[in-house]
Amino acid sequence: MIDLYTFKTPNGRKISIALEELGIPYNVKSVDIGKGEQFKPEFLAINPNNKIPAIVDHTAPGGRPLAIFESGAILLYLAEKTGALMPTDARGKAEVTQWLMFQMGGVGPMIGQLHHFSLAAPAKLPYAIERYQKEAKRILGVLDRQLGSRDYLATTYSIADIATYPWLMAGRNFFPELFQDLHSIPQYLHRVGSRPAVQRGMQVP
Repeated sequence: MIDLYTFKTPNGRKISIALEELGIPYNVKSVDIGKGEQFKPEFLAINPNNKIPAIVDHTAPGGRPLAIFESGAILLYLAEKTGALMPTDARGKAEVTQWLMFQMGGVGPMIGQLHHFSLAAPAKLPYAIERYQKEAKRILGVLDRQLGSRDYLATTYSIADIATYPWLMAGRNFFPELFQDLHSIPQYLHRVGSRPAVQRGMQVP
């Protein structure tokens, strides 16, 4: 059994989608970041970076519970643990890993910062908003071109898609204007979002 510490953010939804896709039993433990629950000592013992998501795998090798934080690290662990959602050959692994890292280092941070400076910051800073709008738009263009010739980011559906889908959905909900000229991403969102496990996982946090 796996304990999933999560909340209703794109990063939180990544892991519930993966667990649903993999059919791994798990317990949901909500960490309300709006109330500061991520700073409680019991959660900091699991994730010293006080962010969600995190997991504790009570069936980890060696017989001792294993705590893992950072959504990308959790996705890689779950894929390796089950032998699913990640190719076994070196070329396939590299392809999936690069798009996973593209989400971790680009898609999430840029859309997240755009959301902060546009909607959450106490003072509107035009330079910051313009910077993150341009970078989010550029990154969406990269994804749109990649998806122009394939159904998924890599050769097959993988943890790279699971990582990217919740962020694209959040981006489209908050900034629909960024998606107006895109051709492949809307079809991709429908394709991934039609998966029953994705639908269940999106509802969990």
